[in-house]
Amino acid sequence: MGDHRRMTGITLLSPAELHPTGGYAHITVVEAGRTAHLAGQCPMDRTDTLVGEGDLFAQIDQVVANSLTALAAVDAGPERVVRSVIYVVGDRPEVLAAAWDHLQAGPLAPAFATASTLLGVTALGYTGQLVEIDLTAALAD
Repeated sequence: MGDHRRMTGITLLSPAELHPTGGYAHITVVEAGRTAHLAGQCPMDRTDTLVGEGDLFAQIDQVVANSLTALAAVDAGPERVVRSVIYVVGDRPEVLAAAWDHLQAGPLAPAFATASTLLGVTALGYTGQLVEIDLTAALAD
């Protein structure tokens, strides 16, 4: 039947007939009706300055901090994230894997247990930007 994990109002499913995942669920079911859709979080500080030019991990840390701030603004934490899309500039599997591992080791890690997609892309919106994360969170009633 596969892996079934349940959080308050959120059920994670990974049918046994699908490939094993790197820590995320194939399916996220949300029982609650209210969601927050965060804009792509970028490695910019509050003065609109790129943080960590040329340093993927420093940029990931800034994106994580920005994501946690945005989630807190709607009274949610990473455990309420039901969908994530991670964009990393590059096409080498080892760079994408390193980004994933860094995210899994940080305070936003619970967000990536749900339906998650990691993409290697050619470029992002800001000059020098190496990473961006889109999140959708189920808000508590």
